[in-house]
Amino acid sequence: MDARDFKGMQIAATMPVRRSTHGWIVPSQSGPHSYSVSAAHPALKDIVGALSDLECTCPDFDLRRLPCKHIIAVELTVKREVTTDEGTLTEEVKVTYTQNWSSYNKAQNVEKDMFLPMLKDLCGTIPQPPQGRGRPRLPMSDMAFDAIYRVYSGLSARRFDSDVRDATAKGLTAQDAHFNSVLGYLRKPEMTDVLKQLVVTSALPLTAVENDFAIDSTGFTTSRFVRWYDEKWGKERSKNEWVKLHAVCGVRTNIVTAVEMTSYHGHGSADSMQFAPLVEKTAENFELRDVMADKAYSSKAAHNLVDDLGGTPFIPFKGAIPNMQGTLAMPITAGGMWSKMYHLFAYERDTFLTRYHQRSNVECTFSMIKRKFGDSLRSKSDTGQLNEVLCKVVAHNLCVLIACIYEMGLEVPQFRNDQPGATVTAWGC
Repeated sequence: MDARDFKGMQIAATMPVRRSTHGWIVPSQSGPHSYSVSAAHPALKDIVGALSDLECTCPDFDLRRLPCKHIIAVELTVKREVTTDEGTLTEEVKVTYTQNWSSYNKAQNVEKDMFLPMLKDLCGTIPQPPQGRGRPRLPMSDMAFDAIYRVYSGLSARRFDSDVRDATAKGLTAQDAHFNSVLGYLRKPEMTDVLKQLVVTSALPLTAVENDFAIDSTGFTTSRFVRWYDEKWGKERSKNEWVKLHAVCGVRTNIVTAVEMTSYHGHGSADSMQFAPLVEKTAENFELRDVMADKAYSSKAAHNLVDDLGGTPFIPFKGAIPNMQGTLAMPITAGGMWSKMYHLFAYERDTFLTRYHQRSNVECTFSMIKRKFGDSLRSKSDTGQLNEVLCKVVAHNLCVLIACIYEMGLEVPQFRNDQPGATVTAWGC
């Protein structure tokens, strides 16, 4: 069973697959949208590799022209007809998928008990800025702890105040900070770099586990709206503002290894512009083997960068989808890794797609973060919104480490800051 079969079984077992006028509506695993699965157009049979009688509107099917997880989910949940002496009956196909429930339950049952001490150790790697004139500063490590713990709990700042006092009473923080102080530090620009470093540090225990990585971006909605007057239709329109998270994650454990935050518009928000810094940051601590990304990152520079860092890029080529005659329209125009991967993409498509499909794990990572910590933000300020997303990512990484302790038999990490740069003890199985 490959990853698509497994994810298709997950969709069929846990999500509603509804019939529509022309086929089926299948929910997405990575967001609130859905895809349509319908009977394949006759012309699709002329395309190389079109083996299914169904087609889907998802990008995976558009790229491969082979059954995606949504088509597999439909095939597993569709009603089958059974002919008996009493006539034709229909019955639902029973769909199940494997899960190590014993390890999963243990990890979930003790997650909060383990989360807080691990968060304290992680935040202990934060250096305290030197004290100048004026009122003594609160410890940066305590403020980061309270901010991440608040996002993990899902409470407002005022209702979270009792948890702040409880953490101080248990020795997890040195001072009982006022809720306005927690919110004030969350709005500080200095906190952004601190939280980015915590993301990197929290991923270090899995350096011996992760070699393959996927990169993508996702959005988090805010409580602010933008309004404009539509000249064409003669009326005012509005929509939510949102912030954009760019991230690299390991495809085996869904640990986030590097992040960057941008607004949804303006310079630097394009996915391709964040590829190099994120991959280079990951390569500082991890050995790169395969790096997966979608067409938005396709460029010669991206291919060459991964090659220079010792990895292999699996990035689809724009405009290289088979046409109705089964030929590829885009010629090879450059040498090196670009030409090598294009040859693999064009003439050994099954080999390329088997590795490229691991990219779906970054969508799974975003889904994990949003389902557990929410896909909307409470903060009103620009900096506060960026830092709130980073807190979600740090909390996610610690939850991943706790799951790995029970599901992979890894040792509990011990973070320390006894030398420049945060380090952790090695993990062993």
